[in-house]
Amino acid sequence: MALKVELKPGEKLIVGETLITNDKQRARFFIQGDAPILREKDILLPEDASTMAQQVYLAVQVMYLKQDITVTQKEYFDVIGKILQAAPSTRDLISDISQAILQEELYRALKLAKKLIEYERTLISHVSTSNSGISAVREHLGLSGSEGSGS
Repeated sequence: MALKVELKPGEKLIVGETLITNDKQRARFFIQGDAPILREKDILLPEDASTMAQQVYLAVQVMYLKQDITVTQKEYFDVIGKILQAAPSTRDLISDISQAILQEELYRALKLAKKLIEYERTLISHVSTSNSGISAVREHLGLSGSEGSGS
């Protein structure tokens, strides 16, 4: 059965290692075969992988597109080690991603890596909210910076 893909004007699509950019009108494609396919919304460029979870996604994305788990294996293991050290609560999700990779279910691994990015955002927002709350309390108490920490 063919995969139906509709592209908006200017939207990009990767099929295998080929980038396709739609022109000025909507287009509909029917794709048959086993080539990996990524829509623009799922493509992460190396220069945009600024967080550890995004670096995991990027490593898995390259594995998926090249259909070769060894191509970014070192980068993947380096970054998951750092994530697990910084946020042990990611262990189950990282374990699921790694299991999918080992089973060569790379598209599933990619979707799980996207969940890791969402989870990382949640963790970061909790830290930001906590720090904002602490700052607000310190401000309310008339404390700023390191003042008052020694009295």
